[in-house]
Amino acid sequence: MSSSKDSLGSILGKLIIYIIIAVVVLGVLNWFFNYFIPDLVEKNKALEGLLVLRDYQPYVYVLVALVIGWLIVSSIASMFYALLSPRYGPSAAAAVRSLVKILGLGALLAGIAGGVAGGAAGVALGGFIGLVIGFATQQVLGQAVAGMFLLLARPFKIGDVIDAAGESEVVVTDIGTLFTIAKRKDGNLVLIPSSALVGQKIVIRKQTQT
Repeated sequence: MSSSKDSLGSILGKLIIYIIIAVVVLGVLNWFFNYFIPDLVEKNKALEGLLVLRDYQPYVYVLVALVIGWLIVSSIASMFYALLSPRYGPSAAAAVRSLVKILGLGALLAGIAGGVAGGAAGVALGGFIGLVIGFATQQVLGQAVAGMFLLLARPFKIGDVIDAAGESEVVVTDIGTLFTIAKRKDGNLVLIPSSALVGQKIVIRKQTQT
């Protein structure tokens, strides 16, 4: 229990550090592009060529936001893992962590796109990017949410003999985020989509002893 607390404390520490770094780096970049370069050129007209650097300001901001934003998203996802792992086990916690990363990355890209465009156009663009990302990943996200539900609710366990998704008397060998792997009587393995298991009746013929 103490190790999980230490892990959670370490993750929170990293998250705070990343946020501080983001604020400091963005502040320094704002000062460099909007104050330092203009003042330097004003004092020395021979350095007017440096003004071209201001044209790259949006690209630098986007790059910094992507790098630090992804570190923050990863830290938040790891925090969910550390909170859920002791209670629900590593598999369920890993499923939640992956889902948080996917949603966080989508929100990050939509936010950056909206921020670059700015104003009403930025809001519209950010919403459109978020819609596109959501549409493109809806099947994967649906599978991931269903898999997370299976891992948290635990209607069956590894080793149970079940009837589900058109399969009869198969032995569960692994429960993942997207698929549950089961073994048929003929020895072949079948990958059952998590969404199919959540949306259909499951008959548990035999449970493993815990």
